[in-house]
Amino acid sequence: EVQFVESGGGLVQAGGSLRLSCAASGFTFDEAAAGWFRQAPGKEREGVACISSSDGSTYYADGVKGRFTISTDKAKTMMYLQMNSLNAEDTAVYYCNNCPTGRDDSWGRGTQVTVSS
Repeated sequence: EVQFVESGGGLVQAGGSLRLSCAASGFTFDEAAAGWFRQAPGKEREGVACISSSDGSTYYADGVKGRFTISTDKAKTMMYLQMNSLNAEDTAVYYCNNCPTGRDDSWGRGTQVTVSS
């Protein structure tokens, strides 16, 4: 069974930065593509960024390009999302899971990111 645990969220002022971390059990990040998703209040969950397990290529949603960076550690046991220049529209619960749409039974609790303006 694959489970993901997110951490690193918090309250930050607009223009600030946060770094999210993702740990997985039953899975390493060299097995399959993985990424970050977010769900804002009243909105559907959306994909934010993905990273390939084979060549490290990345994908970013248009709204975060140039501001967010997805990465994994060398051991492929952790995944990160560096978020810079945060704005109020980035306020959401952030989740990690496999790309492109996530395993249905592997969603964690997520980590709350709140950007104050």
